[in-house]
Amino acid sequence: MKFKRIFVIVADSAGIGEMPDAAKFGDAGTNTFVHTSEKCGGLNVPVMNSMGLGELAPVLGTSKVSHPNSYCMRLREASAGKDTMTGHWEMMGIYTTKPFQTFTDTGFPQSLIEELEKRTGHKIIGNKAASGTEILKELGEEQKRDNSLIVYTSADSVLQIAAHEETTGVKELYRCCDIARELCMKPEYFVGRIIARPFIGDSAETFKRTPNRHDIAVSPTGTTVMNILQDNHFMVSCVGKIGDIFNQVGVVKTQKTVSNMDGMDKTIDEAKNHDFEGLCYVNLVEFDSEYGHRRNALGYGKALEEFDVRIGELIKVLHDDDLLMITADHGNDPTHTGTDHTREKVPLLVYSKSFKNGRYLDERSTFADIGGTILKNFGLKKSDNEIGEPIYELFED
Repeated sequence: MKFKRIFVIVADSAGIGEMPDAAKFGDAGTNTFVHTSEKCGGLNVPVMNSMGLGELAPVLGTSKVSHPNSYCMRLREASAGKDTMTGHWEMMGIYTTKPFQTFTDTGFPQSLIEELEKRTGHKIIGNKAASGTEILKELGEEQKRDNSLIVYTSADSVLQIAAHEETTGVKELYRCCDIARELCMKPEYFVGRIIARPFIGDSAETFKRTPNRHDIAVSPTGTTVMNILQDNHFMVSCVGKIGDIFNQVGVVKTQKTVSNMDGMDKTIDEAKNHDFEGLCYVNLVEFDSEYGHRRNALGYGKALEEFDVRIGELIKVLHDDDLLMITADHGNDPTHTGTDHTREKVPLLVYSKSFKNGRYLDERSTFADIGGTILKNFGLKKSDNEIGEPIYELFED
């Protein structure tokens, strides 16, 4: 074991250039990092620049520098898809051959809506792709008045149900979501996650979502790196929506977050105050949810700059035998058409205070090499269903 603790931070959607098959997904020419930097007139990200970001793509505001304490590379996605679950699962060794269904453009089939109404006893309203805050302004008063259910989706493979905590009740909302999960296990309706979205307030101007969100995901299709770590008594500490993405399978400890900054606060606390052996796996969702899907390049750029500051704070409290990996799960180019994710390669910046020969490494064929590296570090072997190989250069330094 070279590293006692490994921190993997996923900057959700921060892709770095089109995949070879991007055109099949309607994503030719996309590059989240580069196009965001151009729209912002350059990014002020000195910490990521010092790790080699400038060697991965012409990100405006970065440059090529010597970085002996870090290795930098790009990763291609082997799986068929460009969604959150596919990307994160692949990092932990799962190869997905069929992408999760999305209903972004059409809403859910009427047959599903009718069955959901029949089984829950509530009228369904909405049934379209929408921002979770905007749909409350549009339909929240109607939901509260009629005790109906607001059903909506996004560019992810999700069915979300919003209901007022006082009118409908959290327990009843969860019951309805359980029914939706059962129905959405059918192949024609299959989605990755059902999400309960309770809210409070008296009017469209005061409605707000509460912390009682509840995700019901499908479990990974095979053994993951997290399972193997857990089975061998290593820590798997999850920050953000990681626990939900894996349906709590292979999770030892989980902490939900309300923002990127809250996620970094909790990650820095893990590094400062918790002496564990194993993995701290972090998702920072706001790059995707607040800026990518909303095609807000300026907001995306500001979020990257704020993240860069927090990486610097994290590095200060890392030990010599800690390893930090910064990556992404897909792209979401805020300058692209539509609101969907984009099929992109992702950056991988790997930092340790113990490295002396850090440099640029060739592009790798799968996100799963992250998991392969984790297993090698802890002297563990992957299962038969897993893909991914170690990044051997990290162990030769």
